[in-house]
Amino acid sequence: MNDKKSKLLQKLNQWIEIADEDLKFAKHGFTISSGVSYRIIAFHSQQCAEKYLKAFLVYHKIDFPYTYNITKLINLCGEIDNSIEELRTSEILTSYATANRYPSEYRKLKKVDALNSVKLAMKVKDAIRKRLTDLNLKLPKDNT
Repeated sequence: MNDKKSKLLQKLNQWIEIADEDLKFAKHGFTISSGVSYRIIAFHSQQCAEKYLKAFLVYHKIDFPYTYNITKLINLCGEIDNSIEELRTSEILTSYATANRYPSEYRKLKKVDALNSVKLAMKVKDAIRKRLTDLNLKLPKDNT
């Protein structure tokens, strides 16, 4: 394997490892015995989805803007693989990136919102991992 390919795969795997950490943290949030912050769970779910989409773009050498916007990232990924359209339901995660983290835009989330955010993040993770493994790439172990 040449050095460029090796560096590309290393960068891809770093995105995936960090995305998996976000998802693992989101799932762990439900184990807190009291005072569970559903907005923090939703935030980490959004981060997971965002990073998986960016990992896909990194592998395909597609530049992407500095953004939390899942819609923009799906649009870019869709230019490579139009079956990414199946992930449109995850666009709601964008609102969890910033809107619920600052007082001016704060709204309380419910457990159902947090559960759905984790479900959507897992859907993005599974879809992107499948597409990348279909390319015969060796990805980091999924330990979420």
